[in-house]
Amino acid sequence: MKNKIDTAQTLLEALPYIKKYANEVFVIKYGGSAQINPELKDKFAQDIILLYLVGIKPIIVHGGGNKINAMLDKLEIKSEFVDGMRVTNAQVMEVVEMVLSGSINNEITTLLNMHGGKALGITGKDANFLTAEPKAGGKYGLVGEIVNINNQVIEKLLEEKFIPVLAPIASGNEINHPGFNINADLAASKIAASLQARKVIFMTDIVGVLDKDKNLLETLTREEIEALKADGTINGGMIPKVDACLEAVDAGVEKAHIIDGRVEHSILLEVFTSEGVGTVIKS
Repeated sequence: MKNKIDTAQTLLEALPYIKKYANEVFVIKYGGSAQINPELKDKFAQDIILLYLVGIKPIIVHGGGNKINAMLDKLEIKSEFVDGMRVTNAQVMEVVEMVLSGSINNEITTLLNMHGGKALGITGKDANFLTAEPKAGGKYGLVGEIVNINNQVIEKLLEEKFIPVLAPIASGNEINHPGFNINADLAASKIAASLQARKVIFMTDIVGVLDKDKNLLETLTREEIEALKADGTINGGMIPKVDACLEAVDAGVEKAHIIDGRVEHSILLEVFTSEGVGTVIKS
């Protein structure tokens, strides 16, 4: 009987959040181990379908660096990284698009549909949803920076009760342009800001932002983040993630979350419990 009561208490704890977030848009950047481990993939799909069924409008933005690397190696196509970014020529771009919009996007969409959702996979090229220009003047080849987002594309899908699953590839402004490879974190941030989403959630392979003693920092503001950057506590690959969070909240997104995708049901724990499991960044 105690287990049943505990289950009821868990549901009751979630109830205020279900009420609070009904009909709100959540943009979720899906990556890391949660995108590779079969069990975590399944748990992720369950989480998204639960959000969907209680009235939240999830939008999934996914990356796929590991699979892109594997395919480039298989095809014996060389690529290099500069400043942590993959320099993308036309040949590499073809592989990026094939992997992101092909195998990965289809896999996520199929999994969500198998769990009872109504998911639809798209890329930023579809209906010119995302338009970009070369980042840093073309220093990284076909790596792009988003300059325009056509919100109507996603809004129409949400009106029809679809779960959009987005591969971060953007259109160029020229006929027959091969498109641009967009960093998935930055794409999620830009889309969340453009749609004025209630939340943007970044799934990673770390527990969140840590202090110098490796303790989780549950909430952060811009001022605190800048101080942590200055003293080196926030460094390396965490810098672009917190910058993406700040960009979103500065543009009107209420909260940005960095959570550990290696934890089963981490999305539900972050959204529907008072304690949460990651770091929340707010304006």
